[in-house]
Amino acid sequence: MSDDALPELDLFLVCGLGSMGQQCVVALKDFGVRVIGIELTQPSYWDIPNLPELLDDLIIGDCRQNHVFEQAQIHRCRAVLLVTSDEAINIETALAVRRLNPHTRLVVRSAKDTLNQLLQRQLGNFIALEPTQLPVTAFALAALSAKTLGFFNLDGTWLRVVRRKIEPSHSWCGRSLHELNSRTQRMLAHSGNWQDTAEPFHCWHPETEICPSDVVVYVETTDRWTFRRPRNRKSDRLESPWRRFYPHALKRLWVKIWSNPSDRAWRVAIVCGITVFALLGIGTVLFHRYYPETTWMSAFYATAILLLGGYSDLFGDFTPLPFDIPHWLQSFGLLLTLAGTAFVGVLYALLTQALLSARFQFPQQRPPLPTRDFIVIVGLGRVGQRVAALLQSFQQAIVGVAFNTDLDPQILPQIPLLIGSPREVLPNVNFADAQSVLVLTDEEITNTEVALIAREANPKVRLAIRTQHQRLSEDLAQLFPTAQIICAYAVAAEAFAGAAFGEKILSLLRLNDTTVLVTEYRVEARDTLNGLMLADVAYGYGVVPLLHQRFRGSSKLMPLDDIVLEVGDRLVVLATSEGLRRVEYGDRSRFDRNTRIRVTRAITPDSAFEGANAISRIAGYSLKEAREIFDRLPTTLPTPLYSHQAWRLLRALYQARVDAQIVR
Repeated sequence: MSDDALPELDLFLVCGLGSMGQQCVVALKDFGVRVIGIELTQPSYWDIPNLPELLDDLIIGDCRQNHVFEQAQIHRCRAVLLVTSDEAINIETALAVRRLNPHTRLVVRSAKDTLNQLLQRQLGNFIALEPTQLPVTAFALAALSAKTLGFFNLDGTWLRVVRRKIEPSHSWCGRSLHELNSRTQRMLAHSGNWQDTAEPFHCWHPETEICPSDVVVYVETTDRWTFRRPRNRKSDRLESPWRRFYPHALKRLWVKIWSNPSDRAWRVAIVCGITVFALLGIGTVLFHRYYPETTWMSAFYATAILLLGGYSDLFGDFTPLPFDIPHWLQSFGLLLTLAGTAFVGVLYALLTQALLSARFQFPQQRPPLPTRDFIVIVGLGRVGQRVAALLQSFQQAIVGVAFNTDLDPQILPQIPLLIGSPREVLPNVNFADAQSVLVLTDEEITNTEVALIAREANPKVRLAIRTQHQRLSEDLAQLFPTAQIICAYAVAAEAFAGAAFGEKILSLLRLNDTTVLVTEYRVEARDTLNGLMLADVAYGYGVVPLLHQRFRGSSKLMPLDDIVLEVGDRLVVLATSEGLRRVEYGDRSRFDRNTRIRVTRAITPDSAFEGANAISRIAGYSLKEAREIFDRLPTTLPTPLYSHQAWRLLRALYQARVDAQIVR
């Protein structure tokens, strides 16, 4: 992005040409740069068939060897992308590169957060990314809603990108598109029908009226509870802990205990419990009936004492009692003590066994399987676990499915989990009532099989499939035209390419089958952003400014186009890789500045004053130049503007009671 890079630093080096490395080459070539690839052995198969033609040079050798780097002209490399599948090799190579070239940018594939932070401080100009983590948000959003395209956090505020089809009753019908822009919302794209627009940003006329069936895409501030699942009071009652006391639930529990051989301990406990309670009732009735002056509570306590082995407490004193006790009642009391010793002892033993088992095992009881509107996540590796955790934070009902029997049973304890082989587990997954199915295993063939089963069980289910190879992604897109096929490496590669140019990639999302990066810039002295108005940045480079912050100042979301960037400013934008390329090379030819405004008349002197202020603020003229314009009315502004910028100025002039119109 900066113009002060040394001229000889014109190469980009990719170490490791597996699926991830090949995607990085493609992403870098979209920037129009020279790319050299290093691979340990000559590949017998290319996931991207024309990849050798994309490379400016292919070097076969160990990327950790100095002579290989010399062959790759390491001294001319602006950035080195280390994307082999072995993190140890990536880190070792990063150290070797830094020794040979102290200035080159290092972009490393690594998931070791602590080590990455230490290396960043020690090596400098270093960034580490993890390909499995970057597409997590894309997978989670694919499960949530077709209208939610992105979700990310900027300085403590959550923002989401939404695609909405306008219904005839919607309050936006009849309004102009520019009216959707506010301090909490920014318009991104518009289509007059359900088809997506070809360009992601700004390809809409600000005065276009919103009609029913139009599709609008916008970004808005929100909170993470936006995706909270609507409460169903009836289902909440059925899923509550009290449901186990319903008669039908008790009946199912009773049948389960008496039909399962492994539940013998429960049978013994039930028999002993019933016997103890029966003896307690009989003894209470007999004592109360024989001594009418005794209360029911006293009779109950006397029987309980006998059952707990307290015969001597009642009848063991040699001193004659003040009243006669029949021998049969004393014998019955002895029977109660013997029965209590036996049956209560059994209950004590079972309780002790349960406590000792719990002492070494504390498995948290998982919630029951939901019955409707839930999300099935098939595959709970690193990607699946991160997606599940994110969806949990959105309070979604989730069912986890894992084919790895060695999986830690304690992971994600708050979601129902089915573990076993596909043949054992998949028939028990209720795909028919699922809201979404995410297929995220590491095996692409398994993902295809599960996707076919899910689609056959529920043709309307929202389906997202993880792939690792571009060819399979294209084939699956033909097989599942309504599903979201996300090639994790292709999505992550665009973030790696953006990071290679020194930018900080905060998040990414998918819009119109295009990866959009949430990118942070720091404006430098000889930067292609320095001194530009945000209008020039947005409409010239084709990006969407989301946040602006002056050096050591407070940040502002949805900043106005009038702000002029200065050295030290922080700017966060939504941008495609093409937009990042334009910023990198200072190419603002995406939109022509061919819209002119002709000012004809100011109604009052105050109108001229306010109109000059508007021209200075929005069009970038100095106040002196703007006031001179009103001294020679009617006149056309000498500098053409971008279309969106011109229409905004025209509205401001009308508000100031200045007659003006757009001319070509």
